[in-house]
This record gives sequence, structure tokens and C-alpha cells, in this order.
Amino acid sequence: MTIKKIMAAITATVLCFMLSAAALAESLVPGGGAVGIRMTTDGVVVAGISEVETSSGKRSPAADAGLKKGDVITRLGGSEIATAQDFKAALSALDGSKTTVTFERGGKQKQLNITPAQGTDGAWKLGLWLRDGISGVGTLTFYDPATGVYGALGHCISGDDGEALPLGDGGIYGAEIVGIVQGTVGAPGQLDGKTDAAAFLGDIRINCGCGIFGTADFDGETMDTGEFETGPATIRCTLEGSQTREYGIEIKKVYSSSEGTTVMLTVTDPELIALTGGIVQGMSGSPIIQNGRLVGAVTHVFVNDPTSGYGVSIEDMLRYAQHVS
Repeated sequence: MTIKKIMAAITATVLCFMLSAAALAESLVPGGGAVGIRMTTDGVVVAGISEVETSSGKRSPAADAGLKKGDVITRLGGSEIATAQDFKAALSALDGSKTTVTFERGGKQKQLNITPAQGTDGAWKLGLWLRDGISGVGTLTFYDPATGVYGALGHCISGDDGEALPLGDGGIYGAEIVGIVQGTVGAPGQLDGKTDAAAFLGDIRINCGCGIFGTADFDGETMDTGEFETGPATIRCTLEGSQTREYGIEIKKVYSSSEGTTVMLTVTDPELIALTGGIVQGMSGSPIIQNGRLVGAVTHVFVNDPTSGYGVSIEDMLRYAQHVS
């Protein structure tokens, strides 16, 4: 099964408000179910900087050149880098002379010179730990039966700098929640999920500040969409197996500007607080329902208060959903 590439016309680092606003879809299927997420990056991500043991001592060519954790390498010398295998092949062609490395940092392309170091095993090395794939569990926000488009997470899949990672390929899969690590002050909790790699649900075509988007095929009753207002609301999420439930929250503040709409929210449901401590990793994308309408999704938790966090509006998510093709 082929997973489609991200549209060339849209980059992962463009903010949601830069797109033309779409009219709210009249009705969507609200999510709340856990989904496994697997994504490869367009380039390789620097996961760490290390030292090379040489005959004359330890060196770190990557650190000397100025590379940092979170940089996305797209070219080494004259070779384009899309995967870890590409990087390995380009590295094996080096002869110890200075070469260039092209990478993305903070949404901008940069280039540095780097001089490999010869390890005690005779191989030329740069002193890098790399990865070209991301996996985890998140929550489905909505599905549009009219177009087959879904939205999830409510925020981007990002590197250490908080910027959206450039998308290579990606997909969402069936998943179950098998455990919970409670959130505490200073230590966000998480949902432990088990992804079924054989249960492919849909592709990922966009990774941006408002979430991940693609096409899939889900069942469920539709719900009208609406706008945030302060007051009681619920979030729909999965905390055990594949059972989806709603839990009470309070929308405390609504922030609207030309850049979009976000909210500050607080969990009020005693059962949810008892189970998770509040908002935990893996709940990102949980749909927010208010006055019988789908109005947005949970995005982040406050590190110093796991019962509180932020949400993004459904309208902002739909601005990107309209560009899935």
C-alpha cells in the first residue's frame, strides 16, 4: 500500500493562519479514538551529537561544524539525503576532506562545512546520532465523511526546536491504550499505546502547527461544528483499550486573533483526574465538544499544572484539512 507524499505546494512549517480560511464543514464525525502514528522525515533528524575516537584522541566533527540536535539533514556533499540509508551511503563516499552539509533548522535551510574524523576502525565519521522515523500514539479529532479527510493531534509532529518536521511518508494505524502514566506537577504523564501495524487506517499528507491530516475511512454519527465560548464542555478520548468516553472540562479563556483561535481549558471531571492526573501525552487531538457541537481539540498540557492546558479551534484545523487532496 503506497502512502502519498505531502503536497509540494504546502510545507510543514507554514502556520495555519497563512492559509485562506475555509467555511466550517456543517457536520463531522467526532473522533476520540487512539491511533498509532508512524512518519518518516524528508531528511534525517540529528538525534544527538557524539564524539569520534581517533588515533589522536576524541573529536566531534558535528559539534565543531555547529550542527545541533533537532537539525534535519537533507544533503551531504553532493548527495541528497532522504533516509538514513542515503546518509550511510553518502558518508561511506567521504575521503576525509572538508565537505558541506545542508540542513533545516527552525524552518530555514542552512549550510555548513564539516570535516570528517577517521575512527580507530578506519571509517570516516561525523559524530552524529540520527533518526529518520517517528512513531507514537495520538488521538483522532475528526473525520469528514463527505471528503474522506481526517484530522488528528491538534499540533504538529515536531523536532526539538518545536518546528514541524518535514514529512516524507506517514500513516495512521489501529491502536489500543494499554496503560497510563499519571501526570504530576513538572512531569507530564502519558498514555501507553499498542499500535497494530497491520491495521492501516489512512495516510498522512500534511504535518503542520494545527495537526496531522490525510485521508481515511471511519464510521460514526456526524455532529455539527461550532465555535468556542467560555463555560462547561467535554473532551472525548480513549483511556483503556479502544473504549471512547467523554469527560468534563471548563473553557476558561478564548484567545482569538488573525492568527487563529486557541483556548485555555481545565479538567473538571474527577474520574479523569483520578485516572490520569489531567491531560497527558497521547490525549493530544481529543475532540472538544460544547453545546452539542464539535468546537476544537486538546493540544498541550501545562507542565506545572497537569489539569490545565490549551486547545485549538476546529475552524483552524479545517483550514489545513481543505488542502488535503
